[in-house]
Amino acid sequence: MSEGEGKKAPYTLPIGPTHPALKEPVMFTFQMEGETIKDVDFAPGQTHRGIEWMGMRRNPVQIVHLTDRICGICGVVHTLSFCLAVEQIAEIEVPERADYIRVIVHELERVQSHLLWAGVAAHELGFDSLLHLTWRVREQAMDVIENITGNRVNYGIVQVGGVRRDITPEQHPLIEECLTTYEGLLSSLLDLFLDDRSIHMRCRDRGILTYDDAVHLCTVGPTSRASGVNMDLRQDYPYAAYGDLDVRAILPDQYAGETRGDVYDRIVVRLLEVGQSCGIIRQCLSEMPAGEITAEPKIAKLLAVCKKAHGEAIGRVEAPRGECLHYVRMDGKESPTSWKVKASSYSNLMSWIPMLRGEQIADIPIIVASIDPCLSCTDRVAVIRGGRRNILTKEELHRLSVEATRRLQA
Repeated sequence: MSEGEGKKAPYTLPIGPTHPALKEPVMFTFQMEGETIKDVDFAPGQTHRGIEWMGMRRNPVQIVHLTDRICGICGVVHTLSFCLAVEQIAEIEVPERADYIRVIVHELERVQSHLLWAGVAAHELGFDSLLHLTWRVREQAMDVIENITGNRVNYGIVQVGGVRRDITPEQHPLIEECLTTYEGLLSSLLDLFLDDRSIHMRCRDRGILTYDDAVHLCTVGPTSRASGVNMDLRQDYPYAAYGDLDVRAILPDQYAGETRGDVYDRIVVRLLEVGQSCGIIRQCLSEMPAGEITAEPKIAKLLAVCKKAHGEAIGRVEAPRGECLHYVRMDGKESPTSWKVKASSYSNLMSWIPMLRGEQIADIPIIVASIDPCLSCTDRVAVIRGGRRNILTKEELHRLSVEATRRLQA
């Protein structure tokens, strides 16, 4: 056998950076040997929408409407995080009832976000029937959110000093019906996702993020908890009404008896958090106190209070993807002098590198999706072998993932 015969020639596999359907593109560069990923690097930050720049030219009440549009899936966490920071600076005391309403909407958003992710994960594995099931049952949470806030997306319910809408006794039965439905479905969803042989084979011991790597890379949310990190802002640094509620971080060993930090464990954490959120909402409905829903109903007076405020603060919220952070500084002017947003995905992106090393090309979609990234997905893949350049579309990359599942089922 001649020297080098039988060895797999290394090559570079670039993925990205843009796709027209999504907001935030990211460029991946994989170093491959055959179908195996030897190393990976990525470059986010290809575009910037200028929301922070616009915000520093508006007053806090106007900025609230911008924060609601940072993310179409979990907008309320950005609004709440910003409002918490402004309320600290301006020393605005939020009514207790408003805090409970904030938690209810916050947890409903977590439910619909996790169910949306579960559908995406199923699609990446080739189980479109499971995608349609999860997205169909997700609609009930969206209907309840619309009933409470008036909107399915960009809810517009949280404002500086409280909330814009109350939850009336007439709305309680609809919320209770939704919770009962999800609590009844949870065991079925766990069976469909976690007891399926093909999903188990595609996700168990794939995309592993160890406890040490999760801590070292400062991961947050379900990505961190799936690696055994007992961390949740609702538990560790309660905000809104969470200090009155029974919230404990969900870890995968609560279901499987062990923690491996793989894609499977990240599914476990998110599905169990759906049930946890239902319990939190139910507790809020039973314990929610009477009273006002805003500290200052007159917007002109609220703006006058904010305009006099001096100082800086950080608002921190446990978003569906993990800790969301808003830094605000105000110097007695109508507009903040500084506003900086750190979304959850920024903390989780670096975890892709240890997750992807040593895995197969067909595993890229589900591993990348397993952190629930708030990023644009890729438009195409350019594969360069022996000087020849072949173009793989996003659909073809998805096809490779589906074929990997079919081979396991054969």
